[in-house]
Amino acid sequence: MIGLVVLLALLLAGIWVTFGLLGMAVTLVVAGVVGWLADRIVPGELPYGWLGAIVAGLLGSWLGSTVLGPVGPSVGGIPVLPALAGAVVLAFAYDVLHKRVSKRASRARP
Repeated sequence: MIGLVVLLALLLAGIWVTFGLLGMAVTLVVAGVVGWLADRIVPGELPYGWLGAIVAGLLGSWLGSTVLGPVGPSVGGIPVLPALAGAVVLAFAYDVLHKRVSKRASRARP
């Protein structure tokens, strides 16, 4: 009987970890796709490839959800439309700041 209880506890723990890891993986994939779409919409390029796209998607999700609220469909815990809007704003802000800094750096060189 004790062996059955331990087996059931291990099975439940395995299911919990799997769904936790699977949920995190889905969230990161959705954030990466949202960041990639924002990178395609805004001229210029986000740094660090897919890692930059995931960060832009996660931060864009936070920014968009804060400003717009949870509007539209949600996939993996990320509201897609506000996340895309926030990621586009972040990608645009990065592009503007990157151009401004690179202009200053090129003027400072002798």
